[in-house]
Amino acid sequence: MRIQKILAIGALCAATAIPVFAAAPSPNGLFVDSYGTSFEFSLCGDGTDLCGILVNLEGESATEENLAFVDRQVMQAEQVAPNQWKGELAAGGISAEATVTMTSPDTIDIQGCRAGIFCQTLTYTRA
Repeated sequence: MRIQKILAIGALCAATAIPVFAAAPSPNGLFVDSYGTSFEFSLCGDGTDLCGILVNLEGESATEENLAFVDRQVMQAEQVAPNQWKGELAAGGISAEATVTMTSPDTIDIQGCRAGIFCQTLTYTRA
């Protein structure tokens, strides 16, 4: 009986000693900013790049020229760190260096910079 208790305690300790790692959040999905502009993000290329398709465009950016890029891939970025990608966002004759950071499982920040000094960061929330 004593050996069974020792084995049971040992098994319990071994089971609780195994670390449980949470899976990294996936950037795959639809994300929307506060203006209503949305992107469909997915891992692409070798599975570590991030591609973005412009799904909807709202606000001042919704010009006739820019609306032509709806439902098109406008971004492909290379992973540079866990949950962070750098690449170019291009639509409507405008291109910007983009840094995409997944700040939580349901939030992505996109910082776009033109000429390396004019930068803006927008937050997108999983829809």
